[in-house]
Amino acid sequence: MATADPAPPASTGPAAIRDQALRLGFDAVGFAPAVARLEVRQNLQTFLSEGRYGDMGWLAVHQDRRASPDGLWPEAQTVIVLAMSYGPAGDPLALLSKQECGAVSVYARTARDYHDVLKRRLKRLACWLVETHGGAVKVFVDTAPVMEKPTAEAAGLGWQGKHTNLVSRRHGSWLFLGEIFTTLALTPDLPHEDRCGSCRACLDACPTDAFTAPYQLEPRRCISYLTIEHKAPIPHEFRRAMGNRIYGCDDCLAACPWNKFAARAREPDLMPRIELTAPKLADLAELDEAGFRQVFSGSPIKRTGRNRFLRNVLVAVGNSGDPGLIPTVKHALDDAAPLVRGAAVWALGQLLSDAEFNGFRRARLPAEIDESVRLEWSYGDSSAASWR
Repeated sequence: MATADPAPPASTGPAAIRDQALRLGFDAVGFAPAVARLEVRQNLQTFLSEGRYGDMGWLAVHQDRRASPDGLWPEAQTVIVLAMSYGPAGDPLALLSKQECGAVSVYARTARDYHDVLKRRLKRLACWLVETHGGAVKVFVDTAPVMEKPTAEAAGLGWQGKHTNLVSRRHGSWLFLGEIFTTLALTPDLPHEDRCGSCRACLDACPTDAFTAPYQLEPRRCISYLTIEHKAPIPHEFRRAMGNRIYGCDDCLAACPWNKFAARAREPDLMPRIELTAPKLADLAELDEAGFRQVFSGSPIKRTGRNRFLRNVLVAVGNSGDPGLIPTVKHALDDAAPLVRGAAVWALGQLLSDAEFNGFRRARLPAEIDESVRLEWSYGDSSAASWR
């Protein structure tokens, strides 16, 4: 937190802050009161009470602080919401047809972790704000209990679409968000009105039917949740629908018609890393712990961990239909991590005939000590066709 003497004249307020933010490379800026609307509190309460957060236990921690900006920092008067575009240059879903490759969500393909990129810019703006306007500030980039999308909506940057993500008329849905909380009472922007209308493109695009209704997401069915946050084996009912998506899912974002206005990312650090634009599944499946850390150093993918990531890769391998990947899968059957071994069992079941798979099952199952992996082998017993 930074502090300074009381502010200079009010003429240097929101307009000057907005101009400075744009000079620093942000694409959109808005101001919201540091309070939450009643509907936001109620929606959060419903979401948590229904247990929809799954393995994201951190969402249920400090609920009162999460429900409102002034609950997180009582002295805060205004939240300055900043957005930076990470719009892709081409079709973000083109990779889904290349089954030999893994599809990584656009936001995670970037040269540097967006948390670092935005926080660096936010700190520069925050220091300037204190020097020119006074007050005290705190900066956040998805690292504290901040309801970012409702706050961005309140700040006039856009609205939460039927896919629950922020949509901007000028920038579409490809936006990273960050916030500066300040003790300054700055004139707020008007909340943005909903412009989704009768469109349901995002809802219809979801591969796993994760939307129970417009504006209602069931995260435990969402591929982004399953591939990033979920710690256990991927539930069988979603494995085929994952296709070759190995980290996140962009389908609902890419389907939004407002993205025709989205600009391509212009921040060099948010450009895609070449090794993540079309990574080969065969290469990814061979990563050990050291290799995983090296390849994904500075990437948000690193926080998921090698075992969960390889679980996703092996599901994609199973969906590839490529018998050339069978040796890779066989190698993974001996992995030290049960999560990886279990995914390898399923992948093998997709690529081998029933007779071949059952031969492996008879040889491997007696020596397997992990119950979750034994369960994967058992699915391939006499009723193999029913699960494969």
